[in-house]
Amino acid sequence: MGFETCGPNEVMVVSGCCHSGSTFIPGGRVFVWPVIQKLQKLSLNTMTLQIESPNVYTQLGVAVSVTGIAQVKIQGSSKEMLESACELFLGKTNHDIERVALETLEGHQRAIMGNMTVEEIYKDRKKFSKAVFEVASSDLVNMGICVVSYTLKDIRDDKVGNTSEESHGYLKYLGMAQTATVKRDARMGEAEARMEAGIREANAEEKRLAARYSTDIDIAKSQRDFELKKAAYDMEIQTKKAQSDLAYDLQAAKTKQAIKEEDMQVKVIERTQQIQLQEQEITRRERELEATVRKPADAEKYRLEKIAEANRTRVILEAEAEAESIKVKGEAEAFAVEAKAKAEAEQMAKKADAWKDYQDAAMVDMILETLPKIAAEISAPLCQTSKITMVSSGKGDVGAAKLSGEVLTLMEKMPHVVENLTGINITKNIKAATRR
Repeated sequence: MGFETCGPNEVMVVSGCCHSGSTFIPGGRVFVWPVIQKLQKLSLNTMTLQIESPNVYTQLGVAVSVTGIAQVKIQGSSKEMLESACELFLGKTNHDIERVALETLEGHQRAIMGNMTVEEIYKDRKKFSKAVFEVASSDLVNMGICVVSYTLKDIRDDKVGNTSEESHGYLKYLGMAQTATVKRDARMGEAEARMEAGIREANAEEKRLAARYSTDIDIAKSQRDFELKKAAYDMEIQTKKAQSDLAYDLQAAKTKQAIKEEDMQVKVIERTQQIQLQEQEITRRERELEATVRKPADAEKYRLEKIAEANRTRVILEAEAEAESIKVKGEAEAFAVEAKAKAEAEQMAKKADAWKDYQDAAMVDMILETLPKIAAEISAPLCQTSKITMVSSGKGDVGAAKLSGEVLTLMEKMPHVVENLTGINITKNIKAATRR
């Protein structure tokens, strides 16, 4: 033994006497005692793994094959990871280490494929690679192995079955769909280009026709201006000719008009004289009317006004006299009523004084004096009756006795009526006075 060395791509593991545990020397030298110590080496070289996952069913049940390339190595900078790697791989060949790492990566690759669709794996390879890298790294780190990189190398739709015709063709159809989309866009672009070219040709034709029509319009305007000027000149010539032709007729008309004006002036003078004569006649008739009609009418009006005024004065005086008479008569009647009232009051006062001395007797006397009057008032409607027809059932009074009985029945009810109205019991008072 003695001194041992290793390169930076290896780690030396020394165990045995003088060491409580294994000692790890990545890239360096160490002294190893023969017999009592043991030296082992572990490679830190990067291992390239090709991970094949054939005919794995994706999330939607489509089977595809994926090939991934991973770079892995034993991590020499971490003591914990070196310890784990030594526990698992010390004494094993690189092929054994590659096989363990390959199987682990393939399992994770298959798991990620089962959780994704073909479209996601095909269109977003970076997402797939990142998922496999993260999941595998967390698992391999416990073995002391770190995943340096992982990339998706290939995705294919492998043939299945016994014949070449039996193939999924899923990826082919995805490519065909994309190709069809590109072709469609190309056809649309070509159609748009053709349409744009047609539009430009139409615009050019429109501009050509517009220029042609503009020229025709300018020609028509020039022709119109010529015709208008020619018509104006012709009208001026005709006007001058008409003026010369009508000059004589105009002068003759003016002469005739002057003659008519002279005639009208004569008629106006004659009419004025007639109006003056009529005004004088009207003045004469007004004066005649004033003398024969208006003045006598004013005299008659004055006479009638004076007569009406005298009648009004007479009526007023008669009314005042009648009012004074009514007033005197009313005062006399009022004096008589007042005197009568005073006499009746004195009489009532004297009766009251007498009733004080003969209270019960006076009450009886007054009641007896009043009863005939009540009977007369009750029977008064019967006195105004010219004919009464009575029908008897054979029971009770008949004829005049029946009528008298009705009157007496009403008089018997009078004390009850008086008591209900005044609260005075006449029957009780009369009986009390009789007992005295």
